[in-house]
Amino acid sequence: MLRPRRPLTLLRSLYAHHTSSSMSARHSRSMATSAGTDHPITPATTRIGWIGTGVMGRSMCAHLLRAGYSLTVFNRTLSKAQPLLDLGAQLGSSPSSVAAQSDVVFSIVGFPSDVRSVLLDPTSGALSGLRPGGVLVDMTTSDPSLAVEISSAAASKGCSAVDAPVSGGDRGAREGTLAIFAGGDSPTIRRLEPLFSLLGKVNHMGGPGKGQYAKLANQITIASTMVGLIEGMIYAHKAGLDVGSWLSAISTGAAGSKSLDLYGARILKRDFDPGFYVNHFVKDLGICLKECERMGIALPGLALAQQLYVSLKAHGEGNLGTQALVLVLERLNNVSLKNAPAT
Repeated sequence: MLRPRRPLTLLRSLYAHHTSSSMSARHSRSMATSAGTDHPITPATTRIGWIGTGVMGRSMCAHLLRAGYSLTVFNRTLSKAQPLLDLGAQLGSSPSSVAAQSDVVFSIVGFPSDVRSVLLDPTSGALSGLRPGGVLVDMTTSDPSLAVEISSAAASKGCSAVDAPVSGGDRGAREGTLAIFAGGDSPTIRRLEPLFSLLGKVNHMGGPGKGQYAKLANQITIASTMVGLIEGMIYAHKAGLDVGSWLSAISTGAAGSKSLDLYGARILKRDFDPGFYVNHFVKDLGICLKECERMGIALPGLALAQQLYVSLKAHGEGNLGTQALVLVLERLNNVSLKNAPAT
């Protein structure tokens, strides 16, 4: 009658062994994740992935390569990645394959739909290939709610995510002087400082999504500043002033601005090459307007600027830089700054 106890004892023994093994495995995974999260970021210990090597991304990647980091890149248009491959970067076949070879994965792409695709697609997205302890850093200007979603998805995999859009244009990217608006937890952002410092100055704005909110507020400010700058230029031209001299004169006064420094001379030279695309700026301002509606606030300057930039798109000028706004004001007033001297 005692024989049935032997199988029960055996089952208990097997269960105890399985439980111990499972706990040990979980402990090992936890230790591995902790180690991946806590070790300092250096060229010797940290592999970097980068998704999106356009106007901004290409220059930003170059800073990391020159600092000695190993870099794996992905871009839908291979020719845009070639200069980085020439500098020693490796090419990934998909965002997922980039993440599988990386500890920290940056992304800077065009639209929120692109962000969702390259980071969250269940088969090809970066998160699907990232190991526990890895970090996603999205530098695209995107929806704050999507940044929160990415952060939650990353946490469910034992990873971290930071939204870190940037401001400073193509010059800031080339010179490593970008303003970086970071949203996420403080320890992760502090740990990423060695990478951020190569690209510019990081500003921790709060939890997930707050980096995006800060960048959208930045875009609202830039939009009205650009309208004001170009209106001033049109007025100065019609008043018979030398517009180049006028720009130089106001640059050290209260009307001086980063927009003036970056774009004043370019406008006079008819240099509309994109440091930031009109198409992308229209996207950003659209997100701003949507957030304003959600918040129940009215920002008429933002709405006007968005309409003026939409006019550029309607004329087929969406792939020009944001300084091409002068074309809209010229058409409205039947004037041209084309022959104004750029001193």
